[in-house]
Amino acid sequence: MKLLSNFHVKFLLVSVLIAGTILVCQNFLPQIIHSNIWGIYGFVVGLSYLVSAFALWLYKKSPENFLQIKLLGMVIRILSSLGFIAILVVMGVENIILFIANFFILFLFYLTFDIYTFISNLRPISK
Repeated sequence: MKLLSNFHVKFLLVSVLIAGTILVCQNFLPQIIHSNIWGIYGFVVGLSYLVSAFALWLYKKSPENFLQIKLLGMVIRILSSLGFIAILVVMGVENIILFIANFFILFLFYLTFDIYTFISNLRPISK
């Protein structure tokens, strides 16, 4: 069970679960899924993985700066996401409301995962 405590394995499992949910919704409820969902999914997964892996690496280097590392990761994630949305809206993506709704649903799933890993790391820090 040590494998399930690995961040990379947990991230992969969450990503596969979310991709499966997208596929099911795309097949049974196509009106609630934007046509560019896989581009959104790729961006959110890539951004979340890079920010989380970088934060984990920084935490191992400097555990006393845990809060600042997490806040930096959240700021980078928010600014990158807003930039991604702005670029695609300016480029003229169709059905902007559905695009933004799908983006933030995926963003919140990965933010929930990040908060979960943050809370699970609080116990070792408090010792």
